[in-house]
Amino acid sequence: MASSEGFLTDEQREMLKIASHNVENLSSSPKSPTSLLSEHHIKAPAGSKAQTAGIAVRHVRRSHSGKFVRVKKDNFNALLILNVDGAGGKGTWGKLLDTDGESHIDRKDPNYDSGEEPYQLVGSTVTDPLDDFKKSVVSTIEEYFSTGDVELAASDLRELGSSEYYPYFIKRLVSMAMDRHDKEKEMASVLLSALYSDVISPSQIRDGFFMLLESADDLAVDILDAVDILALFLARAVVDDILPPAFLARAKKALPESSKGVQVIQTAEKSYLSAPHHAELVERRWGGSTHITVEEVKKKIADLLREYVDSGDTVEACRCIRELGVSFFHHEVVKRALVLAMEIRSAEPLLLKLLKEAAEEGLISSSQMVKGFSRLAEGLDDLALDIPSAKTLFQSLVPKAISEGWLDASFMKPSDEDGDVQVEDEKVRKYKEEAVTIIHEYFLSDDIPELIRSLEDIGAPEYNSIFLKKLITLAMDRKNREKEMASVLLSALHIEIFSTEDIVNGFVMLLESAEDTALDILDASNELALFLARAVIDDVLVPLNLEEIGSRLPPKCSGSETVRMARSLIAARHAGERLLRCWGGGTGWAVEDAKDKIMKLLEEYESGGVVSEACQCIRDLGMPFFNHEVVKKALVMAMEKKNDRLLDLLQECFSEGLITTNQMTKGFTRIKDGLDDLALDIPNAKDKFGYYVEYAMKKGWLLQSFDSSDV
Repeated sequence: MASSEGFLTDEQREMLKIASHNVENLSSSPKSPTSLLSEHHIKAPAGSKAQTAGIAVRHVRRSHSGKFVRVKKDNFNALLILNVDGAGGKGTWGKLLDTDGESHIDRKDPNYDSGEEPYQLVGSTVTDPLDDFKKSVVSTIEEYFSTGDVELAASDLRELGSSEYYPYFIKRLVSMAMDRHDKEKEMASVLLSALYSDVISPSQIRDGFFMLLESADDLAVDILDAVDILALFLARAVVDDILPPAFLARAKKALPESSKGVQVIQTAEKSYLSAPHHAELVERRWGGSTHITVEEVKKKIADLLREYVDSGDTVEACRCIRELGVSFFHHEVVKRALVLAMEIRSAEPLLLKLLKEAAEEGLISSSQMVKGFSRLAEGLDDLALDIPSAKTLFQSLVPKAISEGWLDASFMKPSDEDGDVQVEDEKVRKYKEEAVTIIHEYFLSDDIPELIRSLEDIGAPEYNSIFLKKLITLAMDRKNREKEMASVLLSALHIEIFSTEDIVNGFVMLLESAEDTALDILDASNELALFLARAVIDDVLVPLNLEEIGSRLPPKCSGSETVRMARSLIAARHAGERLLRCWGGGTGWAVEDAKDKIMKLLEEYESGGVVSEACQCIRDLGMPFFNHEVVKKALVMAMEKKNDRLLDLLQECFSEGLITTNQMTKGFTRIKDGLDDLALDIPNAKDKFGYYVEYAMKKGWLLQSFDSSDV
């Protein structure tokens, strides 16, 4: 053995030394080969079976009995010398680091040990929580775009948990909205504003928008005007106070100068945030095209049905119906298809096939199908003037549709089956006719005092709720100017002649017939929600009234959804300012201007102005229904400035009939309702207000119904 070492190189001697040391460890240590492997940090390559690599492992054998058999040291040294050059051919012992060939395991052997079976690694899919979150939020966003329910979207997001991933939600929401219509863009901005602070923290909002800016280059590949759209989202977030203006400067520094993200920031700053009246411009940018008119939809439906009759392509026709995006107006498709089938007899099989397939696909719901047939049934007499056989044809179509399963059998039940059909009272009918005339005149003249006099002349306060229903229904089918006028009139009527109960009953009547209203007004649900929310902002209703209205409606009806939508609108940030602008400004802005003018004229009078000039300024406002604001602001200023001279102004206004008893009472009531908050700024507010009430009672300013017991 010693003589053999003379033939070894230094490297071979080092290998021999290590091998000998390891063999001695094997002979004296109870450790298994596995533990030796771990000591030498030898790892099996990923994705393959672990090889028995490593010095000394070659010399440990395991018998079928499970015992380890060690190779003698002398034999091992001889083995090493024989193979010192690593050769392993015929007549040699093989390579030092080679393992034996795979031994055959006989499961019938009495000494068989299942532990000798080779281990198999079973692969399992490792899920990434972020990937799961991203997939889940897509369905949440899609549902929100369909329903517009902010509260539901917020609830779904909370249920997902994983709040640390909320920036990804912001990125996905905005990127999905960018590739859709203006309606969805506006909805995305409203949702972000509603979720701000309550669900998503300010820092997460910033992180989400920064991620969007980082991905602007990728977004621009798929969306041509991505830079401009994202800039508008960024500007809208700043206007809505969910992003601080300083964010733009910080983000610009953190992005590469050549990136699209920097272009987005520059566009937001130059094109939107630096423009005159930029807040109003940005907030209205996506509001114009969200309300498609009934006439436009009817024309599109007529065109697609005509095209379908020519082409016979049912798949294409269904796609066009789906792209209209007005599932609540599909009854118009049904009605027009049936009329066209009566007009063009040869096209009847084709049109009925379209309705059947649309019903089977779930494209046209059962309720929409029934509504379409019902509307046609109601107009059969008029239709018979153009198509004499209309009634006969319709009577043949109904049983066919029912037998084929695409029209609900309930359609055949007579409407008066339960004896619920009521003949409208002649007095009610006459009142409705007069109300419509009064409302039309108001829309032309914008004369609120004249309208109030007309209602007082009719002398039917028990029908006030009917008037409210007519007012809003007529306004919904007109332009934003008339909608704004209706909201302002509602505020004036509540002050002068309508009770809160009248208002609540009127809205309940509107919401109970919401589905019928939607037959003629596409966006009826959204419009009604805005009217409800605006009524709360204008102090016509209080939030508790919404709960009362909701409790009087069936839980899952369209009206209940409208009430929930109104609550969401009120809960959003800057709800007051937004809802005053919801019809595009108009009189709503006049109210805001009036508040500023009232404040200025009172300040001027308090500092030594003339009573007659102050009265003339109030008269020039031309908003007698809003004079309660004069009363309220005058009383607050008298408390703040400790100047009871302002009471002289109110006395003069009352004496001239400029401010009515109703307006005086309304102003005092508003102070009383907010007295606790006022006391935080004016410690002696309650004492002063008690004195003012006593003074007003002596002067006869207030109605007898004014409750002064708590003052």
